[in-house]
Amino acid sequence: MKNIRSYARLFAAIIAASAAIPAVASAENSATVDGLAFVNKGLVGIGRIPANQRDKFGETFGSGSGMAIDSAAWSRDGASYKGTLYLLPDRGYNAVGTVDYRPRLNTISIGLTPTAPGAAPEAGKEQSGVDAKLVDSTPFVDDKGGDMTGLDPESGVRPAAGNFPPLPQAVNGKIALDNEAIIRLADGTMFVSDEYGPYIYHFSADGRLLSATQPPKALLPMRKGALSFASNNPGPRASAPDPKDPETGRQNNQGLEGMAMTPDGKFIIAVLQSAARQDGGDSSSTRQNTRAMVYDAADLNHLKLVHEYVVPLPVFKDAKDKTTIAAESEIVALSDKTFLMLARDSGNGQGLKGDTSLYRKIDIADLSKATDIAGSDFDAGKPIAPKGVLDPSLTPATRTPLIDLNDKADLARFGLHNGAPNDKNNLSEKWEAMGLASVLDPNLPDDYFLFVANDNDFLTQDGFQVGAAYKADGGADVDTMFQVFQVTLPGLKK
Repeated sequence: MKNIRSYARLFAAIIAASAAIPAVASAENSATVDGLAFVNKGLVGIGRIPANQRDKFGETFGSGSGMAIDSAAWSRDGASYKGTLYLLPDRGYNAVGTVDYRPRLNTISIGLTPTAPGAAPEAGKEQSGVDAKLVDSTPFVDDKGGDMTGLDPESGVRPAAGNFPPLPQAVNGKIALDNEAIIRLADGTMFVSDEYGPYIYHFSADGRLLSATQPPKALLPMRKGALSFASNNPGPRASAPDPKDPETGRQNNQGLEGMAMTPDGKFIIAVLQSAARQDGGDSSSTRQNTRAMVYDAADLNHLKLVHEYVVPLPVFKDAKDKTTIAAESEIVALSDKTFLMLARDSGNGQGLKGDTSLYRKIDIADLSKATDIAGSDFDAGKPIAPKGVLDPSLTPATRTPLIDLNDKADLARFGLHNGAPNDKNNLSEKWEAMGLASVLDPNLPDDYFLFVANDNDFLTQDGFQVGAAYKADGGADVDTMFQVFQVTLPGLKK
């Protein structure tokens, strides 16, 4: 099966005579995992889409909860590159509760003229290396062709029917979708991961729902013994759930935040944003042990869970010296045993009261020595980490740091910073989308551009959504921003 992460198609497009990007002395960061050396060569490009950008429906564009790069359209011309990437917006502007925002996929034309690793960008053009333009938006619709919605599903459940399991349903009768990650296949069909379910949905190329994959029972949100998809963000005329948090299963707003397909197209890896409730997910200080599910993707409409592992999230001290856990925000699969994992803190960045992030890093997660719990009692509800303490019978995955998004020196080269002043050059809070594209250089066959984008939460002073104008609280205009790193990723199974 071919898909956008099938890198063989990229290498077929390499021009043998193309020159390598000039080598410049830089402070590279390297990490060794299973004998392979992974290298972060640093930032090579920055770009923006303005906060008040509107899509073809006249609604405010909502940047990147998830990203997919079309490898077949990625090309190089001398020192520049161009292609197409796809961005998922979040569930709509919801400062005072969720809204009836139609989930959609945004198509972006992308151009990249990278700065050589370690070099200083041309003065006055520090943030112009990435040229990103919105060119189209495709709504997601349900299996009958009806609109879906970003509204909280409250206590609504559409009963199982046909090949579909029970689905989250909002008070207006629409299927509720809080999309977070995307895989786009060569035929244009898409997998989208969801926070409400937490489910994996398969959509046609024109956005119609084809199938839904329900996670193991242990991850399904349960209240008073019944399935309850609410995230405690009720919209107009809707009620808050009782109790406000699930008793077991995924925590509110901590669903399948990360998902990616392996480069060979055989497997899909999906990762819960933080620990399930029974696994310590009821507290920010005990939610460390999340889960990665590995699905066989041979039958696109019937994904089969074949492996499942415990993945420990990063622990750090917050501004009050309190131990807390960085939630997972996105992954990029390198194989069925390794993936890049972006984890971050929250509550800090442009547009928020807090200005300085304490943790935003991309690690290499290695599952090769972890205990496989797929189909075990842990999937039926037995806690893997009661009160946050990992069951002693389990060996978790390992994490090896590779990229620090808050690296002051790297940011400064491109006119950016982490912390005061809390202006447009301070990184925003939510970095949630990643995608890979080859450097297309025969002299650097294992080098890739890692695109990282923020989710700007639709924060603008010139917004319009669901039939009404709005101004985001706090007075900020938070652009969609792209950071591009050059990385060496050896051993990808193409």
